[in-house]
Amino acid sequence: MDNQGLIKAQSICSNIMSEVKKVIAGKEEAIELLLVALLSRGHVLIEDVPGVGKTTIAKALAKACGLDCKRQQFTPDVMASDITGFMMIDKKTGEFVFKSGVVMTNMLIADEINRTSPKTQSALLEVMEERVVTVDGTSRPLPDPFMVIATQNPTGYVGTYPLPEAQLDRFLMKISMGYPTLAEEAKIISVRKEGDPLSEVEAVAVQEDVLHMQQAIRTIHIDEELINYIVALIDKTRQCKELQLAASPRASLALMQTSAAYAFIRGRDYVIPEDVQRMFEPVVSHRLVLTAEAKIEQRRLDEVVAAVLKGVKTPATRK
Repeated sequence: MDNQGLIKAQSICSNIMSEVKKVIAGKEEAIELLLVALLSRGHVLIEDVPGVGKTTIAKALAKACGLDCKRQQFTPDVMASDITGFMMIDKKTGEFVFKSGVVMTNMLIADEINRTSPKTQSALLEVMEERVVTVDGTSRPLPDPFMVIATQNPTGYVGTYPLPEAQLDRFLMKISMGYPTLAEEAKIISVRKEGDPLSEVEAVAVQEDVLHMQQAIRTIHIDEELINYIVALIDKTRQCKELQLAASPRASLALMQTSAAYAFIRGRDYVIPEDVQRMFEPVVSHRLVLTAEAKIEQRRLDEVVAAVLKGVKTPATRK
């Protein structure tokens, strides 16, 4: 991609962020991470307490990007066929026709994913990986782009089905939003008093723009020293005695992709070490499991992740 095309794509990216900020006050970091995931063709798990805007931020992002968006509230009675679709008889023709599931969209909001059965979770996660729905031997590609933003609450696990580590690994990153500050919460109340802020969000991009930006990420330069730095960070998790489960090669690939996307939305056509460091925690932390000893010693995962990051020398790279 030439320099002019890159500048145009980055301008569209900046406009998308500005539109989403109309709805979510003070959560620029969460908006950035969601946009990074979208540009990296990945999926996101948002784990946070109820009422902090998890669903709202996803809807705002989809609207600003001009993408089709569907929401599925996951409950124990949601079946795999609700997700993937199923064959049904057309009463007029007497023939079987395909009834599409909720995944036939650009952006799927999977609310409280841990409240549905493992079978339904597996159906969604398989589609996330393959980006194809197969029903009765016929494969149907999903719309492009396709992204899942799943949510779950960190408390109230009674009656839930927590995602196992192998399934958590399918998510590009895991993030949280946190409570707003007093000033931010006052602004939220004021805006809501005047109406639904989502109605103020305008589509500043179309589907083709998003695909164009996803393609632009591939042109972002990553120095060989930074590739080695990414691999060294992932390998460091495998040497850490406090971790029972370390990061896989999938984490290396995810860290490379998100670092390039982060550099892109920051207005650069090359990656710097700070990009890798910024993406390390949201990309890697949910793929790690502490040992029983570390849990007994009340070690926190974020502390271990920070120690891993600190334990690898930062390379001095050139553009």
